Amino acid sequence: MPLAERRANAVWEGTLTEGHGVITSVGSGAFGNLPVTWASRTERSDGKTSPEELIAAAHATCYAMAFSAVLTERGTPPESLNVSAVCAFDVVDGAPKVTTVDLSVRGRVPGLDEAGFQDAARAGEQLCPVSNALRGNVDIRLTAELETD
Repeated sequence: MPLAERRANAVWEGTLTEGHGVITSVGSGAFGNLPVTWASRTERSDGKTSPEELIAAAHATCYAMAFSAVLTERGTPPESLNVSAVCAFDVVDGAPKVTTVDLSVRGRVPGLDEAGFQDAARAGEQLCPVSNALRGNVDIRLTAELETD
């Protein structure tokens, strides 16, 4: 039995380019009724979400947790980690594809030097379950910056 299973439901009506959809619910109840359109994926969001935005949110959150775990295990728990993710969607060989995720982290970690921060940042990316799910299909690029006083 898995440690956790999470659920989401979506409804789509109409054609790809003219239709519209809604992420109707997630198992936790944390959000729902998020509108989605092809234009929100490819042109401008206009207050709607996209699968790529949700991938970026999941990846940023998961990476922050994994990086925190690595830092804590190494004896330098973070004071704060600010992670952003940019998920790119493009056409490759005539088919739509998620091509890259750029992860960027800025962190305050008392007692850690730049080299240690960079090493832990890379280890966190290797530990991150979302990175591991995407790796091999999506180019994951990481930049890390240690904040100092």
